[in-house]
Amino acid sequence: QVQLVESGGGLVQPGGSLRLSCAASGSIFGIRAMGWYRQAPGKERDLVAAITSGDVTNYADSVKGRFTISKDNAKNTGYLQMNSLKPEDTAVYYCNADLSTFWNGNRNYWGQGTQVTVSS
Repeated sequence: QVQLVESGGGLVQPGGSLRLSCAASGSIFGIRAMGWYRQAPGKERDLVAAITSGDVTNYADSVKGRFTISKDNAKNTGYLQMNSLKPEDTAVYYCNADLSTFWNGNRNYWGQGTQVTVSS
């Protein structure tokens, strides 16, 4: 079964840092592209950061200079390093990835989400 499993969320004080991980597993060749989204209560799910198969990155204006997206193809894992966190970063964070699978070609998957809470 192909799946994305996220980890690394939690409670952090304003100004602190967290690193989210998104591990792809199952019958896959690897990660082609990945994005991190977040959804705060009562709001829509928005794109935070994305990385292409060629490691080109882009970020929402609200996180530029604070967040860094990366992926380790050898480990089939993507990361979101979040620094200088603010209370408005509080949300459930989801990873989304285009995976190259053994049996179904390239397919898109979502992780289960991980809660990030920024509060003093």
